[in-house]
Amino acid sequence: MEKIKFTKMNGLGNDFVILDYEEYEKTGMAPDALALKLCNRNFGIGADGLIIVNRETKDADISWIFYNSDGSVAEMCGNGIRCFARYVYDKKIIDKKEFTVETKDGIKVVKLVSDDEIQVNMGMPILDPSKIPFNNGTNNYTYHTDDGKAFDMYAVSMGNPHCIIFVKEDSKYLALKYGPIMEKDKLFPKKTNAEFVEILSRNEVVLNVWERGCGITLACGTGSCATVVAGILNGHLDNSVKVKLPGGELKIEWEGSNDDLNKNVFMTGRVDYSFTGEIYI
Repeated sequence: MEKIKFTKMNGLGNDFVILDYEEYEKTGMAPDALALKLCNRNFGIGADGLIIVNRETKDADISWIFYNSDGSVAEMCGNGIRCFARYVYDKKIIDKKEFTVETKDGIKVVKLVSDDEIQVNMGMPILDPSKIPFNNGTNNYTYHTDDGKAFDMYAVSMGNPHCIIFVKEDSKYLALKYGPIMEKDKLFPKKTNAEFVEILSRNEVVLNVWERGCGITLACGTGSCATVVAGILNGHLDNSVKVKLPGGELKIEWEGSNDDLNKNVFMTGRVDYSFTGEIYI
């Protein structure tokens, strides 16, 4: 058996196991199988995802490898990249407070604005249904459930697919009940994250998310960004919004509109270390 070192971090309770590449290499395992093992909350460390630090990159300061807890690849993870940014800075792998990270959704710019708060330039939202991907001609769709409910959903991609539903009922209950169904619906050929949103004001929402490949999590960074984009485009929200998640709050800013979609989304939120340790593989 091989013993490896790991760090556990979380962004508002959305938790991740982080490995240096040298530690990952010791396992001799494929990253999807390793994610299944390490993220298991009964037989492993327990986490929503696995992050592997990858220093080999041509176009950015650093790169990462990211897998969901079910072993699937995630193109992007907002809470994960904030944890990653804090980790590589504290480990002195990166020696500046603003730097670029190569992800499967392209290069992201991260900035350490304080000891525990990170801002990420998440790039521009993707609204072309074919690129989300979303098997519908427009972003708007009325989703009918088997038990007779109808939800107006709006599809957005922040590098990964999201369907946003604005509700007046208990968003956590709805995410738990309908999120698993929506995640695997044929409308979304690469599955989807399902966001259920209660609007408190034009600058504040409550969000509960069923995450693709993870299930219910305490926070979702890309989901928060997608929610604010959908809220602005549908006339519900202003350009700066506090997103209240079960694990804490994120500040999301987007200067875009229906007349100007080509604006970057900025996400700011805290991250925390949970613990470090060693595990036998």
